[in-house]
Parts: sequence; structure tokens; C-alpha cells
Amino acid sequence: MTTTPEFLTDAPLAGTLVGTDFDGWTDALRAEFADHAHDGHVGSRLLSENSRVRVWEIRLAPGERFHAHRHVLDYFWTAVVAGRSRQHTADGTTREVSYAAGETRHFTFAAGEFLLHDIENAGDTELVFTTVEHLDSANTPLPLGG
Repeated sequence: MTTTPEFLTDAPLAGTLVGTDFDGWTDALRAEFADHAHDGHVGSRLLSENSRVRVWEIRLAPGERFHAHRHVLDYFWTAVVAGRSRQHTADGTTREVSYAAGETRHFTFAAGEFLLHDIENAGDTELVFTTVEHLDSANTPLPLGG
């Protein structure tokens, strides 16, 4: 696993930085990032796909995590409900993020750029997102097989 992957967003990563240099990362978490370094499942359920977009849903109960996954396509997410998360990114940072219902963030990646991260519900209510990937991005979509 590369410890400093390159990625570009048109909005900075949200949240409050709570750790750097892999502070607090377990060996299991580091291994998960290595194992999922090219996992294109950016949501827990693929709702729709056509020649232009993939539409994903993430639903997390309090304390539940969605494993590390790699974003290579331009995309946006919308928080369906208000909530809080903790996220680790492959550069060794950890952030805590609060969301308002309807909050939306857009990300753009140049050729070869990506974002590898996980998400954990750090709140006390269900956390729900809709994520839309644009298949006509600078990078080739990752395969979604098995």
C-alpha cells in the first residue's frame, strides 16, 4: 500500500483532522486498506447503473463501518440524513465529519488520481448517503466483479 496516494478534489476533504501518520490504526485496519486498495464498491448497495452513471447507497447503523474503497471516478455524495462519521484515508489521516441532511460534496480526479478511504458511523442515528459516480471521468471505472 502506498502511504501517500495522490488524489485531487474540487472541494477539500471535510471534517476535523483527529490523527495523522496512522495514529490509532490497528494492524487489521492497515491490512484492510491493503486488501481493498482497488475495491471500486464505493457504496454498500448499487442502486442503478447506466452508460453514464453509477448510483450507490451507504446505510450505516451507529458504530457500523463500510470498508476501505477506492474512488477513481468523478463523483458526488449527498447526506440523506444528518449525522457524524469517522474516516481514515490511505495517507494515514483520520477525520471526524458532521453532515447536515442534504449536504452535497463534489470530487474530481485527474488521470491516475484517486481517494482510498473508509467510513464509520460515529453518531447515534443511522447514517445514509447517496453517491453518484460519473463513468465518463478521466480514469477507467474499476471493475465490480464478485
